[in-house]
Amino acid sequence: MPNPLASITPFLDLLGREIKILPATGGAVEDLQHPDQEEIEDIIINREMENVTAFAETPEPDPQNIYRQTLPLLREVNHLFRFFIDGSIRTYFLGTGIEGIRSFPIEMAQIGSAVINRENDGQLRALIQKQRILLLLPKQNQGISDTLWDQIRNIPKPEYLEIIDFTLPDTLSDAKKDPRDKAGAKARSEMHKLEIELIKSTDDLRNENTWLILDGAVKFVEEDIWNSWKDNPYLIGVAKSFRKDPMFQFGRRASQRKDITSILAGLPHAHRTVAFSAYGGQVAFWYVRLREQKELDYPLMGVVKVEIPRPDKTPVPSELADLISSALVAERNVTPYGLDRRWHCSLYPIHIAEQVIKNRFFSREVLMGCIKWPKPKMEA
Repeated sequence: MPNPLASITPFLDLLGREIKILPATGGAVEDLQHPDQEEIEDIIINREMENVTAFAETPEPDPQNIYRQTLPLLREVNHLFRFFIDGSIRTYFLGTGIEGIRSFPIEMAQIGSAVINRENDGQLRALIQKQRILLLLPKQNQGISDTLWDQIRNIPKPEYLEIIDFTLPDTLSDAKKDPRDKAGAKARSEMHKLEIELIKSTDDLRNENTWLILDGAVKFVEEDIWNSWKDNPYLIGVAKSFRKDPMFQFGRRASQRKDITSILAGLPHAHRTVAFSAYGGQVAFWYVRLREQKELDYPLMGVVKVEIPRPDKTPVPSELADLISSALVAERNVTPYGLDRRWHCSLYPIHIAEQVIKNRFFSREVLMGCIKWPKPKMEA
């Protein structure tokens, strides 16, 4: 049976002929990402949210009373969330390329995204899913010459394979200095683009009674589908991991300034904070406690951050934020305990979306079977 990834071989052959390759041990080494990569990403994407000074909720909240009760709203009463989308990634270091006086990493990534649809009876099914294989290379003065790059681009390739210049700027990779980190961040950016593509496929299916949950921050996809949200905005982002350094201040007195730890430590079970404003009011966000603190190791566990786009800069009605939060509290009842360190704030359909993606990734054995660098020619 032919290797389904054999289409990458001509690219490796060309690179092996034209430049010097120092292969990774065994052909390829998987880059294992830190489990809090999402928190790092949230810090990068939401860099403007370090100091929060305004609410994004109507009626205007009382700064002395920032918690609201949101009892579980069961699916049998109101089946609000029908679609759940997540993305996943695996990156691999293939080796170091040397062309002239330039040396650079050569990386490959598997990325995927899936939308899970939940039926009225609670059954979950994959509505749509897509995967891509990325070959990540640097171009020009940071890596491969224009001549070699043109040769690479002229090799026929299947639709699922993409050749990516990881030096091109984007939100995530610009914050990285190490070339391997930049390649990994570029792969995550491409994964988010795949998520955006799948979100668009649900535009005609979402309405005020049928919402979609995106795993992560909505700000990342703002520039691509911001206008569509004005007409079809029934989507929220839910982050299991988020930055822990924002400061909140609603008044001039120092006593009114609080860090996120003190705010979330006082957040009771099945309650939410009031909605806060970010990006000049274009994003509203708040926190919801899914699990009681007595079940967990420390106060920030069991809490998710909710983001909702407000492109017209209007505050979120309290009734809508309550509805969303109550439905989220009900989502936490089934959990992949022991399978993920973030089990305490995992939403089960999002967990299923991640498993759908990973189950379609090529195995390490298949991958290793296609990563074969040409043997260097022996000099006379």
